[in-house]
Amino acid sequence: MKGLTELLTCIQEISGGNYSNDIMCLTTDDYDPYVQELAESVGLMMVRIEAREFALEQANENLRSNIVATIKAVARGLSLRDPYTRGHGERVGRYCERLARRLGWEADDVWTVHVAGTLHDMGKIGFSDRLIQNIDTKVDADMLSEIRQHPEWGFCMLRGLEFLGPALEFVRSHHERLDGTGYPNGLKGDEIKSGARVLSISDVFDAVTTTRTYQEAMNLDKAFGILKNLAGPSLDPEFVEVFIAEIQENGLENVEDNFTTCASPSCPKPNCKEENNQE
Repeated sequence: MKGLTELLTCIQEISGGNYSNDIMCLTTDDYDPYVQELAESVGLMMVRIEAREFALEQANENLRSNIVATIKAVARGLSLRDPYTRGHGERVGRYCERLARRLGWEADDVWTVHVAGTLHDMGKIGFSDRLIQNIDTKVDADMLSEIRQHPEWGFCMLRGLEFLGPALEFVRSHHERLDGTGYPNGLKGDEIKSGARVLSISDVFDAVTTTRTYQEAMNLDKAFGILKNLAGPSLDPEFVEVFIAEIQENGLENVEDNFTTCASPSCPKPNCKEENNQE
């Protein structure tokens, strides 16, 4: 029967996930009518499977995006308790993405480190009022212990979201240092994943280039100097150089348009919602 062997080959390919249009070639009058009929039926089935798989992929992507957006909204709630964290997570996420792209990482890895950067301080939601409201008092041992727990708290809060994959470990390790003096687990050298190294650099840079309770925002020269001083004992030296080059070429991040003014007690719109969010 002419075409039967080709038909079986196409069916095997389709069953393996290779949705080739070769099977449609078997629907012409050059082949046995039985083969033509089967080829048409299998071809139609293939199209329907493709459509359903695409719909499922879109639904899964939308679900993933909505979950991440929800977590981001929760993370932004930190700014209601501590205005100095306003925009920090999103800026860090974008710096992570830029550095990862410049390092030539694959798209999935870029997405992962971007999400990790955006969510890296989730654990700070667990900070006590005493720590959040501390402005003039020197940080004591109890406060320092609390601060050092936030990477682990963030990891524990997010670990149920398995689709975040390696991002979970990046969140957990963003305060680890190459010389082993970091926290929460005292990792050193190659024990620290590349994504966590990218996140550490981005976190430090945003911290020193924005105004905090303990410092005014530094200019770029001073910020670059701090990164270079930390390169080696704390931060990845190669990544630091690439990061500095990226900032010199493309500048700082600004995410202020992504935030409502409701964090201010004097907000004139008690029911206003977040505006201009383009993410």
